[in-house]
Amino acid sequence: MLILRLLFMFSALAIVLAGGLYIFTRKHYYLRLAWQIVRFTVFALLIFGALFLLERYVLIGWRILV
Repeated sequence: MLILRLLFMFSALAIVLAGGLYIFTRKHYYLRLAWQIVRFTVFALLIFGALFLLERYVLIGWRILV
């Protein structure tokens, strides 16, 4: 869970910084960067969620069957 908290904290900070840089410079590169960070964060959340479900239901269920 600590890894998820750090991921979200750094992602939010990077998105805010990219948005601020876009406001000051008007370069669309920073909007694309913010969008890539959002996509990466959602992808990482899905991976961690799948691993959590795998651990919670599949591996515990396997231990009960064995």
